[in-house]
Amino acid sequence: MSVQTWTFIIVGLTFALYIGIAIWSRAGSTSEFYVAGGGVHPVANGMATAADWMSAASFISMAGLISFMGYDGAVFLMGWTGGYVLLALLLAPYLRKFGKFTVPDFIGDRYYSNVARTVAVICAIIVSFTYVAGQMRGVGVVFSRFLEVDITTGVYIGMAIVFFYAVLGGMKGITYTQVAQYCVLIFAYMVPALFISLAMTGNIIPQLGLVGDVSDGSGMALLDKLDQLNTELGFAEYTNGTKTMTDVFAITFALMVGTAGLPHVIVRFFTVPRVKDARISAGWALLFIAILYTTAPAIAAFARYNLINTVSDKQYSSMPVWFSKWEETGLIAFTDKNNDGIIQYVADAGKNELTIDRDIMVLANPEIANLPNWVIALVAAGGLAAALSTAAGLLLVISTALSRDLIKMQINPNVTEKGELLWARIGAVFAVIVAGYFGINPPGFVAAVVALAFGLAAASFFPAIVLGVFDKRMNREGAIAGMVVGISLMLWYMLKYKFGTFDGGKDAVAGLKDGWWFGISPEGFGTVAMTVNLIISLVVSRLTPAPPQEVQDIVEDIRVPRGAGSAHAH
Repeated sequence: MSVQTWTFIIVGLTFALYIGIAIWSRAGSTSEFYVAGGGVHPVANGMATAADWMSAASFISMAGLISFMGYDGAVFLMGWTGGYVLLALLLAPYLRKFGKFTVPDFIGDRYYSNVARTVAVICAIIVSFTYVAGQMRGVGVVFSRFLEVDITTGVYIGMAIVFFYAVLGGMKGITYTQVAQYCVLIFAYMVPALFISLAMTGNIIPQLGLVGDVSDGSGMALLDKLDQLNTELGFAEYTNGTKTMTDVFAITFALMVGTAGLPHVIVRFFTVPRVKDARISAGWALLFIAILYTTAPAIAAFARYNLINTVSDKQYSSMPVWFSKWEETGLIAFTDKNNDGIIQYVADAGKNELTIDRDIMVLANPEIANLPNWVIALVAAGGLAAALSTAAGLLLVISTALSRDLIKMQINPNVTEKGELLWARIGAVFAVIVAGYFGINPPGFVAAVVALAFGLAAASFFPAIVLGVFDKRMNREGAIAGMVVGISLMLWYMLKYKFGTFDGGKDAVAGLKDGWWFGISPEGFGTVAMTVNLIISLVVSRLTPAPPQEVQDIVEDIRVPRGAGSAHAH
């Protein structure tokens, strides 16, 4: 059977499974819509959290980035994995004990202020829309190649699926759908990795294949061979980085604290029965995430090696079928500058004749390696599972921010549960439409957009949440000032140096770094904006009145394990 037939079968079956689960577990109350009724098993929640967090950026884009950036791509591995450890140890149990459904809810109550709640809602919506734009772009990329429709049509199909199970099932439907999506995406990621590792290095374990020798009789290690191929074509050595240490640190730290401030990840810890389960499910999630994250560098190296050997100095007319199929999507383009019919793939922009979108590397990898058609279709299903699971979680954050944190908590406190559920669903519909627009008109390749969302989360939420848990003296004036300045600074820097919105702005993707503060890229600037937020929060809170005593007592109480007695005298 052809790749397209296999894709229709496998993707069709997985979509039927997701929709079936959504119907079976549809939400009947606001508690089920927001936090799945708080009764999810820690292992199931760990799987759902892993799927929620391992988005199209992790599945589709991260290995592609590492494939092109080499050593520099390691910042994504370190930042995203480290962020999860930070979240599990520093935040998840305390937020769960505080007992609020959403991040704006926590901030509104902890800082005894509807202004703080509204600022948090705006931040949550900005972060979530930036993040979801990358997911919808990922859905469009997968559909455009494997169902052979244009990217716009692909985004519409993805919108329809997400709309169905996010609007119907809420968090309850999304949780159990994400368990299924994790199983699909991890199977789809590992199968081609095992196949390619065995064929290329003779070792079935990809992580060992990465540090093994290539099975071509040369006796050379895979990474040494990649260094040689890259330098012959004028690229930087694969195992050497070009980023400054400052920028590497800034990006890694921004991704770490951004992970710990992501509203759609934090809300997952409210779906388990007890505080203890929040920490256990974070541990399970880390294990499930590590399976993919330790495999990504191997897939990146395999894809780079296979790509160079397949296209460099080869006759265009003899290119395999996969090449022309990806050309039709516009994600690979060959321009014969010297009219010799031979592909010149080199670092010199003036001589290079091949343009490759980084987002295709994982999806095209099984085709480049000539794997069976069913494996190629399985990867398509995995990419869709990764993109749709995160998109659904983000859409729920947006709908909850609108229905609970704006309507219920501020505009109409007397709204009935049925009315609140209706508003949550209307919010989800609105979010799906906006997400679809961003998918059709994306602001960049998937991982770059997602990295910016982490920067926005770091700049806005992280100090307010951490200081809210660990600093009794932190008050509403400090939190509001910090969040407003942090996210404004991050947005300004992002628009100026990533999208060239203001005069003198440069496109960082093209490597034009003029004007970067401290040599830090927009992806890493969340670290600077977060630091500014932290300083402003602390200074303003010390210059303004202390929080009410009952708020200080709550802060002290949430840090005490249940049954351990009180940490302060009554």
